[in-house]
Amino acid sequence: MTSIWTKKDLLSIYDLSAGELVLLLDTAAEFKKVSERRVKKVPALRGTTVVNFFVEPSTRTRISFELAEQRLSADIINVSGMTSSLTKGESLLDTARNIQSLQADIIVMRHSAAGAQNFLADRLSCGIVNAGDGSHSHPTQALLDIFTILQKKGRIKGLNVAIVGDILHSRVARSDIWGLLKLGANVTIGGPATLVPKEFEEIGVRVCHNLKDAIEGADVVNLLRIQHERQKAAFFPSINEYANIFGLNEDTLKYLGKDALVMHPGPINRGVELASSIADGAQSVILEQVTNGLAVRMAVLYLIAGVL
Repeated sequence: MTSIWTKKDLLSIYDLSAGELVLLLDTAAEFKKVSERRVKKVPALRGTTVVNFFVEPSTRTRISFELAEQRLSADIINVSGMTSSLTKGESLLDTARNIQSLQADIIVMRHSAAGAQNFLADRLSCGIVNAGDGSHSHPTQALLDIFTILQKKGRIKGLNVAIVGDILHSRVARSDIWGLLKLGANVTIGGPATLVPKEFEEIGVRVCHNLKDAIEGADVVNLLRIQHERQKAAFFPSINEYANIFGLNEDTLKYLGKDALVMHPGPINRGVELASSIADGAQSVILEQVTNGLAVRMAVLYLIAGVL
């Protein structure tokens, strides 16, 4: 099922074939071996300039990309929205064109506007990597989630994966869903009816509005935080009510099998979507997701640099 990588950009999981997903995952597995060596650096991107352009705040993704670039021996420039000329009224396109004119080969960008990276990819010759755009897409997060499942379970096809939480505003949920479906997993989404659109049923996703129904029989459960920064209205009465009904805690953990994986893309709102005892417990692979993000982002940068 493996494929040949031909894309100069990584914009969304929706754009990728199953073969391209497998190629990315296989490449990430090789780069994970590099990270386990005493000398963790390779010269694969020597002479390649990567600009990390984060218009929206980030911790894990930004640091993970920067470390991936360092381990690939790239030349790295970090730019934030608040320190760029965007604050002076310069357009996003003008800013990006100036970055490209300085001989940048790849721009890794996070932006609050859905489709911002697609807009630039159509107008620039350098590579564009989407590090998250609004509520639309977060392809490398989906890749590291799927890679973690594959590493722990040995397969994706046929697994039952539940994603619970704020699906409506989650770029992670959308990206995970497309990737998991393309690789043959059975996907269930759960949460309050106001945050879990039934339209997802049209693409083959099972929709639940009850935590027990969503996670019973799941091989993997991925908990998502409530994204207050993207909400323009109240979607449920209170945080406490959400935690009591949809939070995974010591009481509701009984619905989940003992071999099931517990995942979270971070940052965790402890005591809301996930109790601390479970986040730090034996079934949690949350920190492994972070570690695997490094290998995945090395793979993405390596493959994109190969076609520029």
